[in-house]
Amino acid sequence: MAKEKVFPMTEAGKEKLEQELEFLKTVRRKEVVERIKIARSFGDLSENSEYDSAKEEQAFVEGRITTLENMIRNAKIIKDDDLNTDVITLGKTVTFIELPDGEEETYTIVGSAEADPFEGKISNDSPIAKSLIGHKVGEEVVVQTPGGEMNVKVISIS
Repeated sequence: MAKEKVFPMTEAGKEKLEQELEFLKTVRRKEVVERIKIARSFGDLSENSEYDSAKEEQAFVEGRITTLENMIRNAKIIKDDDLNTDVITLGKTVTFIELPDGEEETYTIVGSAEADPFEGKISNDSPIAKSLIGHKVGEEVVVQTPGGEMNVKVISIS
């Protein structure tokens, strides 16, 4: 039997997933069932686009529920007391500047389940995070990205 993937995440990240799961199970699932029921009342299912659309949405919702349950079941919580601010690790917020132009960027390194680049949270599986993990303030790091190499200097870790 294959070993299940572990999903590292913060306590807040796990709570967010649990809230989404609860919403999908208690609200969205019922809405989709109601849409299917209404679409069935329109008659012939072979030419019923509303029914097809509702069934596709149901498959998506059920798939997302399964995914969330798996992520929550296999969550590995990153505790604050595990975090010292000397070295970049999962759960840390890192500020660095791109060299040579000095553009400053700040990201929190989180597990893939929590990643949201628009909120400044990058996955520990991303090229930037993989390159930064294990480094300290003041170190220069070469980051391999799909667009080529990027040189950065770590300014702070919190």
